[in-house]
Amino acid sequence: MGDTTGFMKHRRELPPRRAVPVRLKDWREVYDDFPIAKVREQASRCMDCGIPFCNNGCPLGNLIPDWNDLVYRDNWREAIDRLHATNNFPEFTGRLCPAPCEAACVLGINADPVTIKQVEVEIIDRAWSEGWVVPQPPAVRSGKRVAVVGSGPAGLAAAQQLTRAGHDVVVFERADRPGGLLRYGIPEFKMEKRHLERRLEQMRAEGTEFRCGVHVGVDVTAEQLRADFDAVVLAGGATAWRDLPIPGRELAGVHQAMEYLPLANRVALGQLDASPIDAAGKRVVIIGGGDTGADCLGTAHRQGAASVHQFEIMPRPPEERPESTPWPTWPLIYRTSSAHEEGGERLYAVNTVEFLGDDEGNLRGLRAVEVRSEVVDGRPSFVPVEGSEFDLECELVFLAMGFVGPERGGLLEQLGVDLDARGNVARDDRWSTNVEGVFVAGDMGRGQSLIVWAIAEGRSAAAAVDRHLTGDTLLPAPVTPDAAPLR
Repeated sequence: MGDTTGFMKHRRELPPRRAVPVRLKDWREVYDDFPIAKVREQASRCMDCGIPFCNNGCPLGNLIPDWNDLVYRDNWREAIDRLHATNNFPEFTGRLCPAPCEAACVLGINADPVTIKQVEVEIIDRAWSEGWVVPQPPAVRSGKRVAVVGSGPAGLAAAQQLTRAGHDVVVFERADRPGGLLRYGIPEFKMEKRHLERRLEQMRAEGTEFRCGVHVGVDVTAEQLRADFDAVVLAGGATAWRDLPIPGRELAGVHQAMEYLPLANRVALGQLDASPIDAAGKRVVIIGGGDTGADCLGTAHRQGAASVHQFEIMPRPPEERPESTPWPTWPLIYRTSSAHEEGGERLYAVNTVEFLGDDEGNLRGLRAVEVRSEVVDGRPSFVPVEGSEFDLECELVFLAMGFVGPERGGLLEQLGVDLDARGNVARDDRWSTNVEGVFVAGDMGRGQSLIVWAIAEGRSAAAAVDRHLTGDTLLPAPVTPDAAPLR
């Protein structure tokens, strides 16, 4: 390392977030610029630790100590080469990944870990501004055709790798524009879509074709897909959302998060004048304490909600890493996102039992109860606390309780692919389904997970497809289908 004592001289530091009253007036990303001198200072905190557990904490196997050292030495051009060697889209992960690499940082055993994620995003932003990110079309074409179904991070990673390997790749997306959750699920304040657009432009210049507004399984049958392509990669994600079937679920004002967020994104992108689901002046409750719930929270703030409560059925996590999640595993601790800084009240160990409506079928409130975690008949359960029931007035509820797997029927039924015990598309150690020439990557096969796992799986599945088509491959495969995350 360039500065072997950097971690002793400098404390962990991140770029400041724009003032809350200012950022709530727009949809721009929340962070201010970070001076280059500060970035190099943070990179110098990377220790000469001997065994860099951060590499293993990252599913992509990012060469983190390498590019930290290069940034410290002001060698940004080589740093982006090392970063791109393992990660197709560091501008996405640097903004959206929760950074399991930092949880595995050796410095994090007894101090604040290295700001790996921030250094990563600074490298790629510098590379774009300097013009170092250019199309990489293949020198030789294989003549093989590959269909990728889904244009989220897994599909994009698989498509880019396979295109660069010389195959003719067509990405099918049922929405009007490519990107999946990157476009219509992630709010602008977390990642402005200009980052997605310039990467898509690069992919098109390399030869990847995007066909949007095409619902595979409806507009194009599985039979047509298999007839037209030598291989198919299923990367449609885990889009079947978890519902809350309690009394009053049918009331107007109760919506899934993924009904709400895409509409808000379309307004922010200028595709809609106004959203039919708008929190302006309304009392909002978000059920679910994860990232999707935080996205709803920040969106509701920007729309001018009168109040926002966020419910989580789990107890409030501890401030410090508990013994149950020791280093280098993902620590289950209390975290505050930028959206939580902006307002709202977070309630833990609360279960909603009924939605309350008026005579016209509109939501007017909900009934909830505090719960405690107990083992009942050998299974972890949430038991109501006697006398803790309460009502809360609200006009909007967003269900942000995660996803239960890929959508059944349609394409999956037409293809005849097997599902595993969790309802995901089953795959073997070659990323292949039970149907010859059909592969699966990302949340569709893994279940709901992180963007960094989606990209890693897309890269690995691409290597498997390339080997299937040509008998061999030079593409990297960072993970295996049964790889378990550290988190």
